[in-house]
Order: sequence, then structure tokens, then C-alpha cells
Amino acid sequence: MKNVILCGGSGTRLWPLSRKLLPKQYLKLFDNESLFQQTIKRNEGLFESLMIITNLEQYFIALDQLEELESKFNSKNTKFLLEEIGKNTAAAIAFAALESDEDEILFITPSDHLIKNFSEYKKAIQKAKRLAQDGYLVTFGINPTEANTGYGYIESKGEDVICFHEKPDSLKAKEYLKKGNYYWNSGMFMFKAGVYLNELKKHSFDVYESVVYSYEHKQCLGDSHIRLKRMQNIPDISVDYALMEKSKKIKVVKGDFEWNDVGSFDSLINEMKSKKAIEIDSKNNFYFADENKTVAAVGIEDLIVIDTKDALLIAKKGTTQKVKEVVKRLKKENPELLKSHVIVHRPWGTFETLIDANGYKIKRIVVKPGKRLSLQKHYHRSEHWVVVSGTAEVQVGDEVFLIKSNESTYIKMGEIHRLSNPGKIPVVLIEAQVGEYTGEDDIVRIEDDFKRGC
Repeated sequence: MKNVILCGGSGTRLWPLSRKLLPKQYLKLFDNESLFQQTIKRNEGLFESLMIITNLEQYFIALDQLEELESKFNSKNTKFLLEEIGKNTAAAIAFAALESDEDEILFITPSDHLIKNFSEYKKAIQKAKRLAQDGYLVTFGINPTEANTGYGYIESKGEDVICFHEKPDSLKAKEYLKKGNYYWNSGMFMFKAGVYLNELKKHSFDVYESVVYSYEHKQCLGDSHIRLKRMQNIPDISVDYALMEKSKKIKVVKGDFEWNDVGSFDSLINEMKSKKAIEIDSKNNFYFADENKTVAAVGIEDLIVIDTKDALLIAKKGTTQKVKEVVKRLKKENPELLKSHVIVHRPWGTFETLIDANGYKIKRIVVKPGKRLSLQKHYHRSEHWVVVSGTAEVQVGDEVFLIKSNESTYIKMGEIHRLSNPGKIPVVLIEAQVGEYTGEDDIVRIEDDFKRGC
């Protein structure tokens, strides 16, 4: 059996913690582990192999977090499928099925769910396996603990699915809870790869056909690293709409384990401790802020306060599903706030923008041991590098030299250059950019260890 982890989401309902380049599945909010890492640890003893479906922008974060785990799965025995464009779950699962033997059983899981009570979780998987071996498409329903309006519901009679229902209003959700044969739709599935593809071909041929075309034009970048291309014409549709609501081969397994999709701050704060604050005439609030920041509150209650370096969210408890409306506004007014944090992760390390002003930008750059930036040049800016700690190897034109702590170098506009870390500790440097344009897209890559656009 194979665990297929879907990792391409951006988790916008948890903005400003979750951003496009560092979405919620990679945030280390739970005992210094991410939901993605917990998903791998939870399933490693139950499955023989692992496949991760993500995109090029998030690939190196997933790779780093995988390598941090002491797991039987690592970068050498885990297959990565990298989507050129996100096209929802129907297509992502089809790619996984095409990359598998037709009789192999696939367990499809999101990367951003919190699950407790492992013994019940294992029982549900074993039951689903027996159904999948008999040729069924199995979905997992979660026994509801409240009349939640944020989830889709599965109406069932035993193992048979009667109907899938959209997210209900409050009255309808209470009705579902009272009837007792309605379950939250978990977004987890199990089936044979060949069964999934045959049913997809039968019920959503346009999805099947366009996925097969894209798969035939895939680019193999290594034994375990496949880039999926020519995805523009694939319909953007979920597996529920494309297949699960149409097929006659659907079964449901009830999960009695604790489950949380961490889809809003209201659900997240049930799993985390609030930062301690000085409260005056205040109660029942949740605070998230930098550990070095003092938080004080006067005369407030039932609020959720999420503070990051570049954004502050304040919301009344019970209303945080509406964060998606904030995201819609930001897409028009300030899309950069949706893309990344002040600290941006790259495959070679991180950079933090300290000052971004008209005509210049100051960054703090950290390069991991053994890593190097791409060989590149810029058309609109010059750069001045000052090493704060570690020893950097720098190439400027045809010249290669070392820069140690408290030493610096200058790169003229248009000059080909590269920075490497040949040492055993991170290189930390301050980069001063000066020019008429200092955007991240003013990078012409000539050579890159990570095959990014050159």
C-alpha cells in the first residue's frame, strides 16, 4: 500500500500565519512539528511507500521537513510529483494513480489535518483496505461532535453512501447531527489505482483525458522527482465532484478517531496554547505573537489576535471563516501579503527583508552548509554583501574568492555572480541592493543546482 499526501494547498483561511510560499501544512505549530511531518509519522508504520504531490515552489520545504524526520521515508525512497499548476484533487490523485501499479492500493490524505487516537485510526484504515481490495472507492467519514457548518457531510446507510451534501447552514447541520447517519467528509480516500482511473474515465472523461496527456509529457528530473507539465487544459475540479458523487462503487468507513482539518483559527486555537498576556478587564481571548513580544489587553473578550511581522489579524471568535473575505481583498489591494512572510524560504536557506524602500533594499540572508545560490545576474541593481558569520565562497565574473566574517564584496549591475557556503555552519550575510528596481523577478539564472527557471 502507498500513502499519497496532497500538499499543494495554500491554507488561506489561516492568513496571516499561512502564506502561499509557506502554507499551514508546513508551519511548525505543534511541538515544533508541522502537520505535514505529523502526517508522515502517523502513516509510516502502515504503508510501504510514500508519494508526495506538491508544486515547485513548495517542493524544497517538503524535502527539508521530510529529511528532518527520523523516518523510514526519505528523499531517496519517496517519490515527488511536482505540478506545474494546481488543478485540484481529481487531477492530483489521477497523477498518483498513473504513477502506480493498477492493483496497488492508494491511501489519499491531505497534508494539513490533525488526527488523534491512533488505534481507532488504524482500525479504520484496515477496514478500508478490505473494501478497496474488493474494488470499491472508499471515503472516510468522521463522526460529528457538533453541528459544524464548515464541513461537507456524507449521508450513509451502513457502509453504503446515500448522498454527499455541501456545507450546510446551522439548522441543516443540527438536523444532520440529530439523525445520526451523517458524517463529516474528511477528504481521505482509499482505492486501487486502476479502479480510480477506470471510474474517472467513465464519469469525468475530460479530466482523465487531459491528465493522461499531461502525464505523457512529464519531465523526469531524477528517480524520485517528476515534474508534471502541460496542465493548462485540465479541469479544476475536486475528486468529490468529478467522481465520488457519480460512481456506484463508493463505500464509506466511519472514523471514530479525533480529527481536525485546522481549517480556521476557531479550530486551530482548540489545539494550541495562547501566548500569555497582561489582561485588564479582559477574558476568553487567544493571542499568537512572537515570543519576545509583550502582549497587553484592556477591556476585550472573545477575540483572536494573530500578530506576525508584517500583518495583524483581530477577529471575534466564531467568525474566522470570514478570513477568506480578507484574502479576497488582499488579492486586489496587496497580493504580496498573501505570497510570503518577511522571512522567505529558499532551497539554499532563507532571506529576510529588513528594509524595502524606493531605490534600495536591505536583506538578511542565511545560506545552509553545502548549499549555494544560483549563478545569476541582475539588470536593474547592484549588490553589496557583508558576511556576518561563517565563510562564504563568492564568484564574480571569472574570479572566485572567500569572504570571512566582517568582510565584504561588491557586485556591479549586470555582472555574473554566485555565493556558496563550503563550510560546516550557516553563512549569515547582509545584502544591500541599490537600483531603480529591486524586485525578486530581476534575477537571470544562468545555472542552478535546484533547476529553477534556467
